[in-house]
Order: sequence, then C-alpha cells, then structure tokens
Amino acid sequence: MINKDSLTHHISQQFNAELEEVRSHLLAMGGLVEKQVNDSVTALIEADSGLAQQVREIDDQINQMERNIDEECVRILARRQPAASDLRLIISISKSVIDLERIGDESSKIAKRAIELCETGEAPRGYVEVRHIGDQVRKMVQQALDAFARFDADLALSVAQYDKTVDREYKTALRELVTYMMEDPRAISRVLSIIWVLRSLERIGDHARNIAELVIYLVRGTDVRHLGLARMQEEVQGTRSE
Repeated sequence: MINKDSLTHHISQQFNAELEEVRSHLLAMGGLVEKQVNDSVTALIEADSGLAQQVREIDDQINQMERNIDEECVRILARRQPAASDLRLIISISKSVIDLERIGDESSKIAKRAIELCETGEAPRGYVEVRHIGDQVRKMVQQALDAFARFDADLALSVAQYDKTVDREYKTALRELVTYMMEDPRAISRVLSIIWVLRSLERIGDHARNIAELVIYLVRGTDVRHLGLARMQEEVQGTRSE
C-alpha cells in the first residue's frame, strides 16, 4: 500500500523532489481542467459566449501541460528506473493526464455548443439537466483529484460508484429530450445541441472514473479496470474472501 509518506523514503532527495514535482504538475493540470468543466457549463447556461471562448482557448494550454508531464514521466523512467510503488505512481500519472486532456476536450466541445446556442438567441429545453449533471461530473473530477492528492482509495471508490448515478440520470434526461423533440419538431436542432452537451458531460464522468480507478491501482497495487464495482469494493476495503 502507498501513502504520501512513501514519497519521502528515498535516499536520494532529488528523486523525492522529482516525484513530488510531477505529481504536483498533474494536480495543477487537474485544477485547470476542473475549472474548464465548470466554466463551460456556466457559459452554456448563462449564454456567455466570451466565457465559452476562454474555455476553448485554454485547451491549448491543457494540451501543452499533458506533453510536459509526459516528458517528465519518461525522464524519470529513463533515469531512475523506479520499481514497485514508485513505478505505479509514474504509470498512474502518465495515464491520468490522458483522461484529464480528454476532459478538457469535452469541455471545449461544450463551450463550442454554448457559442452556437448563444447565436440562436433562444434557450432550449434541457438546461436544468445540464446544470444538474454538470455539477455532478465536476464534483467527480474534483474528488478524483482529491483522492489522487491524498492517496485515498476509499474516496476513489466512491467516485467510481457515483459514475453509475450519472449514467442513469443521463439516460433519463436523454429519453425526456427525445420525447420533447417528437412533440415539437421545431426544437430538434437546438435540443440536439443539448443532447451532445449531456453526452460530453457523461464522458467527463467516465474519465473521472478512470482516474479514480488509477488511484486504486496506485494505492492498492491492483488493476481494478473492468472488474465491476463489487469486485472493486472488495479490493479497496479488503473484504474479498479467499
């Protein structure tokens, strides 16, 4: 099992500093991505095309941060040849930045839809669902990053479990919006934009779950991807029967 104190056990203080630095860079990238999620949803709901444009412009910065962190991970692997928990940390960081970059991409898509809807000048049906699911997935991203910062497998498990709730609410919202389009064909174009926004939010939830699963791998040393929530809980809480 790994915790924050494990990062300071090396004879080489330089190695300690390198590990802590790349981890802090991941969390900084995560903070910026979390803001992108929040701002993209706010821009849509408040019809703020200026804020939406800011979200889209930050995407390049997110991409550069991903490249920089990747280079740091490769450098550490080449120079230090880490083993055990240190290797899991580097692997978890290198995989998490991919999910963070994709969350940034989905936020940029939402911002693009926000700009398009601002130009139509009319708020379509579905904004309540966007606000609600947007709040949920932003919280998932925040908690996944908190779990990474604190090496908290239990919090990571709760993020993975909550993804089921988001998926269920996404499907419910989808059914309601499809019904609405059938009743009012004039709204099809605008409501389709909202459906694509909800799809992006659902994917953000999936990426937050991926990060949470990587935290469990980091802390417990078990790859829990594709195991299902019941098995994941057993691995995290140590309740699996032999």
